[in-house]
Amino acid sequence: TIAPFSVRCKLQAKLMPPHPSLHRLYLTCFNEYKSAVVVVGDEELHLVAMPSKVEKVPCFWCCSVRSGIYAASVGMLNLRCLAIVFDLDETLIVANTMKSFEDRIEMLSRRMDIEDDPVRIAGMSAEIKRYIEDRELLKEFIDTDTVTDNGRIVGTQKEEVLPISGGQERVLRPVIRLPERNAILTRINPEVRDTSVFVKLRPAWEDLRSYLTAKGRKRFEVYVCTMAERDYALEMWRLLDPEANLISSHNLAERVVCVKSGSKKCLQNVFKDKGCHPKMAMVIDDRLQVWDEKDQPRVHVVPAYTPYYAPQAEMANAVPVLCVARNVACNVRGGFFREFDENLLRKVFELMYENELLDLPYAPDVGDYLVCEDTNFAPNNKDVAPIPEGMSGAEVGKRLNGLAYPRDQKQISNLTGDHWQQPPHYLSRCCKKLDGCANPGWSSGLL
Repeated sequence: TIAPFSVRCKLQAKLMPPHPSLHRLYLTCFNEYKSAVVVVGDEELHLVAMPSKVEKVPCFWCCSVRSGIYAASVGMLNLRCLAIVFDLDETLIVANTMKSFEDRIEMLSRRMDIEDDPVRIAGMSAEIKRYIEDRELLKEFIDTDTVTDNGRIVGTQKEEVLPISGGQERVLRPVIRLPERNAILTRINPEVRDTSVFVKLRPAWEDLRSYLTAKGRKRFEVYVCTMAERDYALEMWRLLDPEANLISSHNLAERVVCVKSGSKKCLQNVFKDKGCHPKMAMVIDDRLQVWDEKDQPRVHVVPAYTPYYAPQAEMANAVPVLCVARNVACNVRGGFFREFDENLLRKVFELMYENELLDLPYAPDVGDYLVCEDTNFAPNNKDVAPIPEGMSGAEVGKRLNGLAYPRDQKQISNLTGDHWQQPPHYLSRCCKKLDGCANPGWSSGLL
């Protein structure tokens, strides 16, 4: 599973009787299902004890893997755990600054000026109204550290940002959480009001999050891969995982991966710490083409989250988008480990020293179980391509590092986020239910 077809050579003892140390090594490996490891640079050579049809001496296959990948991957296999990689912007959240709010209001106003269709005009007018309402909340947060929500004044709470590995100073960030609106207001740099952001969380995130680590049992190792700026990405993930249940603060630096805008995302780069093999990972993203071609079969594509353009779209289907993603993850995990337990392990134990590489059983790949079907996901105003929601640009680095904060603007522009360049197709993909998903040996319900 970790390195199929990586057999470099076969070794057998020539002395009869074999050297006692070699004989003990062989028996230990064979009886305890262990491999003897030789580290050569960034490579591990694993000597795997094999039974033989004819030889009466210690026999080994020598397999090669990248250093570190075996220990991490075999630990996940033993725990029945896979990896899941999340995109942020327009997949799990949509975030706006004063600048991005104003840009969108201006663009929609210009469109309305040249539009003749009264239905489209009404749709754009409603969209502008939603932008203005949240912009006013953000402005109040910037000016007073409070917001007025349905007649009640809500003040900020100081939330501590846990230091990531590398020794970061303790930071207290002003935050207002509005669960009824599925929204959070935060400040990327607590000392600079212009870095304030209004964040909308995608509905049903709690359902997906609770599945990943239900009752303390980790079903997936969680990673983030985004084209957003790093400080912004770390804060957005903190809002999604405030108690660090999905990614511990100790692992945060390696698990949140920021890719340069315009580059391809790649699972090999996500797992540069060798924490997982790409074949044991699935991806949740609203865009497929941003991923390296070899990883695209492992991507579950969700429709872009568009809370201003189509606020009712998330609940248009019987199953919310992130609940579909949860079900897909459940079925992927069930299919992967069914293949692993019922087919691969059985066939591996039938292999003999004399077998050839062509006799090796097929190794499971997450992409094999991401079997999806398209279902319509139709928002309002479907005839008009919405403007990209969230933020984009190149100026965020110097702003977040305190090099440029023009106070008279009362805004920070261009917090880089993932945004699509074409009108979304509004197709939600949900996984076909796998019959018999709950193996009698596993817990019932969601695997």
